[in-house]
Amino acid sequence: MRMDTLTGIKVFLQVVESGSFVAAADRLDASTAMVSKHVMSVEQRLGVRLLNRNSRTLSLTEPGRIYFERCKVILDDLEDAELELGSLGSTPRGTLRVTCPSWFASQRFTSMLARYRARFPEIVVDVSFEDRLVDLVEDGYDLALRVTAGLESLPAGLVARPVRPVPFLVAASREYIKRNGAPESPQDLAEHDCIGVGNMDSWVFQGPHARTEVPARIVQRFRSMAGVPHAVAAGIGLAPLPLTLFEEPAFKDVLVPVLRDFPLWQTTAYMIYLSRKYVPLKIRSFIDFAVEYVAAWDAEQHAGG
Repeated sequence: MRMDTLTGIKVFLQVVESGSFVAAADRLDASTAMVSKHVMSVEQRLGVRLLNRNSRTLSLTEPGRIYFERCKVILDDLEDAELELGSLGSTPRGTLRVTCPSWFASQRFTSMLARYRARFPEIVVDVSFEDRLVDLVEDGYDLALRVTAGLESLPAGLVARPVRPVPFLVAASREYIKRNGAPESPQDLAEHDCIGVGNMDSWVFQGPHARTEVPARIVQRFRSMAGVPHAVAAGIGLAPLPLTLFEEPAFKDVLVPVLRDFPLWQTTAYMIYLSRKYVPLKIRSFIDFAVEYVAAWDAEQHAGG
């Protein structure tokens, strides 16, 4: 494939994806005239019209649609090949964009990032703590850390590597229990103050044989998990929290799990990425390191009782 042919293909794809010659020129940092020249050159070489265009809109002709779909596959394969070659390098480097739930902003997680940095100093980890489910492709992320009850809730076509079970339990502060007592059954929760998370309006227990739902007496509500453990620690009320937060140094002597025989949600932490093929070293190194770090930490906790 000649260089000018490849350039023409890239320009044509950008025009279609951008929706106009002007937008494509802006993204390619080229003039509109140059973009138009490349597309006309492709049409002349093929002997067909690829685009119907006027001063305001453009659309694909039938040959244009076929050519667009085939060229998209060709360029995707070329990108995969380049990623494969890049992954053969001996030193992981670059910027790794990661998204994870807001409650991952913890001492333990940042300690893991510090150790990862020590081992891979040429990788810059760019982390976004957010509770929304992002689109890895559209939002430009390399990796997502997600906690969910099952793979069916994850987007199709992505790779999900399990890291660790993360059960959710009912959390209280020692001060709250001293003041109000601890619930002895799920039904008792209807008489206790609750800190709601998102649209939560009831306590739901997923037992091995049955599902139990108890109305929640909401006294305060948070739209993300980030502030919930602090509100529980302040003695405002009870809330569902992941087991990992009870293990955080800031909460270890403050938060207490109640109704331990009645877990709320049996969830698992997964690392989500786009493809098993040609995984760049920066992604592969983070995944392998995180799995290793969590396994070592769990073994240490088990050994310490």
